[in-house]
Amino acid sequence: MTQSPTAPTAPTAPTAPATLPDADAGAGAGAAPSVAHGPRAEPTAVLARFEDWTRLAPQAPAVIDSARTWTYQDLDTAAEQVAAALAGRVRPGDLVGVCLDRSTALVATAVALARIGAVYLPLGPRPGERRTQAVTEDLDVACLIGDPALLPEAHRGGQHLPLPLPTDGVNAPAAVVAAFTDAVRGTRRAPEGALYAVLTSGSTGRPKAVAVGEASLSVALDWYRAETGLAPGDRQSLLIGVAFDPHLLELWAGLTSGAALVPAPDDTRWDSRVLTDWWRERALTHAVAATPTVEPLLDRPWPQGLELRHLVVGGDRMRRRPGTDVTATVHNAYGPAEATVVTTTHTMRNTDPDAGEQAAPPIGTALPGVTLVVTDDDGRPVPRGQDGELRVGGHCLALGYLDPELTARRFTAPAQDPELPSVDRLYRTGDRVRMNADGSLDFLGRLDDQVKISGVRIEPAEVEAAFEQDPRVRTAVVTVQRDSSGHGRLVAHLRPADGAVPATGDLLDAVRAWLPEQAVPGSVRIVDGFPLDANGKVDRPALAAQAPAPAPAGTATADEHADAGTDAAATDAERLVLATVRDLLGRPGTGLGDNFTDAGGTSIIAARLLETVERETGVRLRAPELLRSTDLRAFAALLDQRRTPQTAGA
Repeated sequence: MTQSPTAPTAPTAPTAPATLPDADAGAGAGAAPSVAHGPRAEPTAVLARFEDWTRLAPQAPAVIDSARTWTYQDLDTAAEQVAAALAGRVRPGDLVGVCLDRSTALVATAVALARIGAVYLPLGPRPGERRTQAVTEDLDVACLIGDPALLPEAHRGGQHLPLPLPTDGVNAPAAVVAAFTDAVRGTRRAPEGALYAVLTSGSTGRPKAVAVGEASLSVALDWYRAETGLAPGDRQSLLIGVAFDPHLLELWAGLTSGAALVPAPDDTRWDSRVLTDWWRERALTHAVAATPTVEPLLDRPWPQGLELRHLVVGGDRMRRRPGTDVTATVHNAYGPAEATVVTTTHTMRNTDPDAGEQAAPPIGTALPGVTLVVTDDDGRPVPRGQDGELRVGGHCLALGYLDPELTARRFTAPAQDPELPSVDRLYRTGDRVRMNADGSLDFLGRLDDQVKISGVRIEPAEVEAAFEQDPRVRTAVVTVQRDSSGHGRLVAHLRPADGAVPATGDLLDAVRAWLPEQAVPGSVRIVDGFPLDANGKVDRPALAAQAPAPAPAGTATADEHADAGTDAAATDAERLVLATVRDLLGRPGTGLGDNFTDAGGTSIIAARLLETVERETGVRLRAPELLRSTDLRAFAALLDQRRTPQTAGA
């Protein structure tokens, strides 16, 4: 790794532990309060750092996209051309919905919008029709940028402005346009100074948008560079789904450090072995990944031949520590979108005394510029060692939601005792945590109905509202079912409208237009009514208990086979595949004739299915082979074929 002697500099984020306040301030006698401050930090620049690298090292690789390398000069030129094309149509402060996947086109678009001063709103390459409609009805979105063939219908027929963006490389679009419509736009605009906005799940059934300023992102980037040493000559992953804010940490970390971004092929999301092969083949030195994707890697020997030095993992509870064979430094990261991607981290190395322990690590200590407060219901700090709600303040905070009333409810003034210098507001995370004596946090769960599925925060009310848009559904209640390893899946309990007899598959197809992939339930139950508690409210725990418990992976009863249209002649592979899919989806009625994705399969579920198949049979199949299979029977036949020894000369 080389560092340019004239490289732009940023304040170095010290790695000292979080500072502790006076032991008696605002807590019980003799107990320190649950307040901790990260090291001092000052906001710097984001776009200007990229432009510095363009001047200092114009021929250095900025994006290594399949067989093509884009230099910093190439990327700067592409971004300038896009900015020029949008001139006059997109103004500073305008929200622009970006419907692109991880690609050079996405990176150039992010730089172009930052240069214009427009607000980057990532929606993903195939935004749901109804979800996009809800967003554009609420928010003042100037246009959508994406492949015209994949844009929602309302924008496919509007005015299209072709954009000179790359159409080759990984996940590249066939063409890119800025799509404008004549439809009435929403009224909510991003607050002044916003660099980007991201959607989070909304309890009202409609997604809510949170806006983040350049200063807040700069503090997280300064920490990332200082902590991981990311520098010229390094290669940074571009792996996280574009609809989720951690991809902004990846994207701008690379561009502000003089390193190269490497967009990930889509199948890396489905198969942890494909992910590690990609790390090896592309010589990745730094990566960010979702916890459910990394967990299977920690359950087997760490892959050899990797150049990966730092791996930042987040989005879900980490259930074990990396072993002594893990050659990368692993950072267990926590942070809501409202606190700019990363708020706390716990760093783990293979030389740690507790390496390999089958116990959840803490979510760590405060990043530079971050204040952590664990509070009671009244907002006062609890003594260390007691449970409470985590509230976050400091440079990390977002500007707020694009809904001022919601901002006022969730971003609140801190309690007066103890005083928090330079902290004028705290974000209520809704997460239940415990602060240890050293200022580190243990994550204990949620305080409200919000849950995490495959690392994505989901409001059950949003899923319920999506089902209730369907005239065949009178009422929907969504619960979470967890397996023995703690992995969760959503179960939708639906009371149909009078006279309606809807097919569960049709209902799932309908809600996919409203919801992100992780929010589509794996199971649907048609019910006559809901159990009520003493207050007359739906008794969700009792309702969840009514859902059939999944069978252990790798087993299925004869009755289940009969219900699914199979018989005693089913092969071992068919039994294994069917039982595992039923278990993972929580849908005992799934049959061999069902298509995996139509039955509710997601990228995370596919990864777990492939892991189980390899563990039970020794046969390694790839995600594309699962996705290309017309149904589960065809996938099982492929497994049988791979298990059957071939005769000589065959």
